[in-house]
Amino acid sequence: MNAAVCLGLPSIANLISRMPGGIAQGIIWGIMALGLYITFRLLDIADLTVDGSFATGGAVAIMLITSGCPAWAALIAALLAGTAAGLCTGVLHTRLGIPAILSGILTQFALYSINLRIMGMSANRSANPDTFKLLITMRSVPKAILTGAVLAAAIVAVMYWYFGTEQGSAIRATGSNPNMSRAQGINTDNMKLIGLALSNGMVALSGGLMAQYQGFADVNMGRGAIVIGLAAVIIGMVLGEVILRKHFNFIGKLAFTTLGAIIYFVVLRIVLLLGLSTDNTKMFSALIVAIFLAVPYLQKTSKTSFRRAAKRSAGAAASAAAAESEHFGQVMQNSVTGKKEDK
Repeated sequence: MNAAVCLGLPSIANLISRMPGGIAQGIIWGIMALGLYITFRLLDIADLTVDGSFATGGAVAIMLITSGCPAWAALIAALLAGTAAGLCTGVLHTRLGIPAILSGILTQFALYSINLRIMGMSANRSANPDTFKLLITMRSVPKAILTGAVLAAAIVAVMYWYFGTEQGSAIRATGSNPNMSRAQGINTDNMKLIGLALSNGMVALSGGLMAQYQGFADVNMGRGAIVIGLAAVIIGMVLGEVILRKHFNFIGKLAFTTLGAIIYFVVLRIVLLLGLSTDNTKMFSALIVAIFLAVPYLQKTSKTSFRRAAKRSAGAAASAAAAESEHFGQVMQNSVTGKKEDK
């Protein structure tokens, strides 16, 4: 009898058959992670709006599709709805002086009620693939992977172009050094507004795709999205640093962010197949984020420790060499003095 069966473990064939679903989900969430990358890495803002704007995108997309709107147009509307949510967070932060993290929480709370109203005061709404023509669906995972990959690649290309423009560079400069950016004449408040709007627009686009993929939108579908997005970003950054090292440029960071989401969902799918209860997935996600957040710090600490040890060793060697040289000089001087006395 197979050892895997005896231990109650899934077979290799079963694991492989489940991987495409994890890859499809990873690509969709990778688009969400790209939006989070703008605020978390470029603007250095912890934006909690994403938990609400992800559900907003799903709600808008499903309601428009069930009303007869084409799936692609529903995605554009979802993107615009997310952009509006991001602007609300930006206004609270830049115009009313509310801290960024609190601004995101306030918008997220408001979006819960807004999402309920979008879905006609119902907690969830469905769109049957047999009745409505969806862009992607769980019934055709290979097509979902292909469509999602093409869309993700297009978004990466557009982001790479945009953040190389004058306005995109101003957004990056705002997150890197706000004081210097203001000294150069950049309106940092406007840059934060644009960045938050773009970020949440992409998050809502991802929410619209996910709603189509699973066939329904739920008011709580964005709960924990910030943790999943952070996991994808951190996993992508760590892997990119390890694999590409000095060649890890901006487009590499964008691509590895999407790859990080795919790896996260593939690993999660494997762990679930190995017997982890679905009730523990949030804890598992938190552990992944904590581990990958700690890795860069631990690497930096270890390098610093090695450098200090090397400096101490070099200093000790130099001191020993100086002492030896001084001792040798003293011996030679004594030798010369002794010879003179003998004469």
